[in-house]
Amino acid sequence: MSAKRTSGSKSGSGWRVAVLGGGAWGTALALAMLRAGHDVRLYARDTETVAAIARGENPRYLPGISIEPGIAATSDMAAALDGADCVLAVTPAQSLRAVLATARHHVPRGAPLVLCAKGIERDTGALLSTIVEVSLPNNPVAALSGPSFASDVARGLPTAVVVAAREAELAADLAARFSAENLRCYSSDDLIGVEIGGALKNVFAIAAGAVTGAGLGASAQAAM
Repeated sequence: MSAKRTSGSKSGSGWRVAVLGGGAWGTALALAMLRAGHDVRLYARDTETVAAIARGENPRYLPGISIEPGIAATSDMAAALDGADCVLAVTPAQSLRAVLATARHHVPRGAPLVLCAKGIERDTGALLSTIVEVSLPNNPVAALSGPSFASDVARGLPTAVVVAAREAELAADLAARFSAENLRCYSSDDLIGVEIGGALKNVFAIAAGAVTGAGLGASAQAAM
């Protein structure tokens, strides 16, 4: 795996970024993309969520956090994806295939599809990148992952993540474009490694919690 830290400056002018998912992480990433200088459209199925975002808050998922003006929220997927230079897929792993089945009719050819949810498809054992490659064969795939909380990113607190793609140049370009004052993106060409790491970290976290809850001590936790 090769990793590279970006300078934090965007290469070229701002993009039109489509964010698929109006939950906490989708809203936070939409704010991050706005702060990075992009034209942001956010798709959410729930019309109440769309209306709330338009009013400047997502009280269901990010209560008390103000949403800066400039994010165009919509429940029309075609409108969200129209002219998109890049698409952030922030839908849950188990619903990704169904969402892409609809989105693929509207995603511009060649626009990178960036996976922003962690997981492995339960029924098939497929990595999410494999689902994208089957559903959108004409669009490069990348993944955004890292130790980040939606509320921190939404508030603009310092956060570091990694953007991975099989093509190192694509990963570096995306990482540079996504970086902003309080969001530092690193790039990696180990797409599969980043996906698996993200999917497995919750398994280890639950196991670590079980060891702690059982009072088995730090040595047992480290061994596990």
